[in-house]
Amino acid sequence: MLFPAVATFVRSALPAPPARVLEVGAGSGELAAALTEAGYEVVAIDPAAATPEVRAVALHELDEPAGSFDAAVAVVSLHHVEPLGESCRRLAELVRAGGVLVVDEMDVERFDERAAAWLIEQRGQAGHGGHDQRSEPGALVADLRGHLHPLAGVRGALEEWFAFGEPVRGPYLYRWELPSGVREAEEQLTAAGRLPAVGARLVGTRSAA
Repeated sequence: MLFPAVATFVRSALPAPPARVLEVGAGSGELAAALTEAGYEVVAIDPAAATPEVRAVALHELDEPAGSFDAAVAVVSLHHVEPLGESCRRLAELVRAGGVLVVDEMDVERFDERAAAWLIEQRGQAGHGGHDQRSEPGALVADLRGHLHPLAGVRGALEEWFAFGEPVRGPYLYRWELPSGVREAEEQLTAAGRLPAVGARLVGTRSAA
């Protein structure tokens, strides 16, 4: 599902069309389609691609000329990418000097038992609850931290080639198959210090080769 706030953030950070954009972890291709409609030349990739518009290839195996993209976009995908170091190196090769990297992520290190308990409760109310071990907050936190790259690790793997500003933090849990209207509740709880700001957005500029 393409959230309007995500699309707005990405568009605001990209150069003007018809820039050539690589989307990493494109999923079903909704963002890529929106960017194409806006006039961008988009190459969308995802190892688990299920549509012909998205290439079924891993980032580190993508066969494109070095420096051939004006920008790259990664929406909740770099925390999954393997191998992380090789993939980030390949991403840097593909983006031209002065190009932009737009990252929208979940900071798994901030995902604690408060966030897990709230998420489990909301998913249960929405009919998405389960009875496996991940229905316990501690187990869910351990599971995610056990197999997702932390934001600091992703950023560290990219900083040799990209200069980043500070991450802009905000809500994220509402995007986890929850009903509309939950974002406002998450924002209020985060502002009150009762939930962590799990979402993080970064914009980086490719340094000269």
